[in-house]
Amino acid sequence: MLIGGIEAGGTKFVCAVGDDHGKIVDKITIPTEGPDETFQEVKKFFKTYPIEALGVGSFGPIDLNTKHETYGTILNTPKTEWKHYDLLGRLKADFPIPVYLDTDVNAACLGEYLYGAGKNADSTLYITVGTGIGAGFVYQGSTYQGTSHPEMGHIFIEKRGDDRFTGSCPYHGSCLEGLASGTAIEERYQVRGDLLQENETVWELEAHYLAQAIVNYIMVLSPERIILGGGVMKQEKLYGMIREKVREMVNDYVAIDDVEELIVAPELDDEQGVKGAIGLVFRDEDV
Repeated sequence: MLIGGIEAGGTKFVCAVGDDHGKIVDKITIPTEGPDETFQEVKKFFKTYPIEALGVGSFGPIDLNTKHETYGTILNTPKTEWKHYDLLGRLKADFPIPVYLDTDVNAACLGEYLYGAGKNADSTLYITVGTGIGAGFVYQGSTYQGTSHPEMGHIFIEKRGDDRFTGSCPYHGSCLEGLASGTAIEERYQVRGDLLQENETVWELEAHYLAQAIVNYIMVLSPERIILGGGVMKQEKLYGMIREKVREMVNDYVAIDDVEELIVAPELDDEQGVKGAIGLVFRDEDV
């Protein structure tokens, strides 16, 4: 059984064909342009494969409430050509097969849960720290969706007293994304984060904010595994710094047996999104 998967990002669409064992048969990356231009290339890729279903992890915000008339529609995105675009309707029109839709971070979390760093855990939280910050949560094989999809990158955390930066989030200013995303790092220091590798002050502050958020997630979700990915986490020193700060902030209120087993790096070499998109198809027992 061949399944199609799309990691639909604001910058690029990663399209793949694979199976229920996580094996990728073929894969292509397409720059995200307007919907018509993008889907023309998507259809061209998939037309040579007899895929039986399609899983899609999409950028957002996107309406995932099946009770809404706007279910499957991209909402208030800054990408103007995609704003209020009926993504699910277009997918169903282009592909007369079952289509399964979720957020890009939920799909990435599911990919790591099924095939990567979360495969031996009952519950997995995946956090991507890049241009923005997002997170997905999987419990016993199911991704979490509420009345809308979670926006864990926009939680409010306590700003450190010596930080004078007002925040980069256009909606909330100094929320987690506004203080700790790659965009926030660049705006705070007026230089890209990858050019600040040796500046320990930068990464100590970054670890402080990410650790705060992780402690909040621990208290609310109590995940068995927390996976940190995204471009900012290419600074590998952050893992040790974050683990230490999380343990300090938790202060033995809840038991953390092994913080190195709790907070880990991804294992799927940037394929977690598209593998998780394929995995969305097998999330439902009737497929």
